[in-house]
Amino acid sequence: MSSTIQTVVTIAGVVVGILYILSIVYVIKDARNRGTNWPVWAIISLIPLIGFIAYCVARPPLTIEDRDEQDLDVALKRRQLMQYGTCAHCGYPVENDYVLCPNCHQRLKNLCPTCHHALNPEWSICPYCTTTIHSSAPRDPQGTGAVRTRERRTSADATGQRPRVN
Repeated sequence: MSSTIQTVVTIAGVVVGILYILSIVYVIKDARNRGTNWPVWAIISLIPLIGFIAYCVARPPLTIEDRDEQDLDVALKRRQLMQYGTCAHCGYPVENDYVLCPNCHQRLKNLCPTCHHALNPEWSICPYCTTTIHSSAPRDPQGTGAVRTRERRTSADATGQRPRVN
C-alpha cells in the first residue's frame, strides 16, 4: 500500500511541477503579449502560486493587439463623426454635404452656379467643374443695389463685329 501512496504522491508532485512550469511560461508569454515588463513578471512568477496570482491580478486588461485594434476603432469612429457637423447657428447635427440647416434654414454652404455642387465658403473655385467662385458679387455703379451679371463674350464681340441676323 505504501508503494501505491508513493506513486500517487509522485504523480501529484509531477503534475504540480508541470503546472508550476506552465504557469511561469504562461506569465512570460502573456506579459509579452500585453507589453509589460516580462522579465520582472517572470521573476515574480517563480514564487509558487503567489507570483501567478499576483500577475493575474495586476496584469493589463488588453493585449497589444487588442489596444491597436481599439485605437483603430476609435480612429474609424472619429473619421465617421467628422463626416457630420453641427449648424453654427442652432447646433443641430448636419451632414457634410448639407447646404441649408434642416432645423433653422441657415445657409451652411454655397452652391456652384454651374454644376450646383455644395461648396465650402472659403473655396474660390469649384473642384467639380473648375468654375471660379466670387465671394461677393459686384454691385452696379448707380448704387441701386442690383447685382450685376456678367455676359459671356463671344468671338464676334471680341473682334468688334456684330452677330448676323438672318
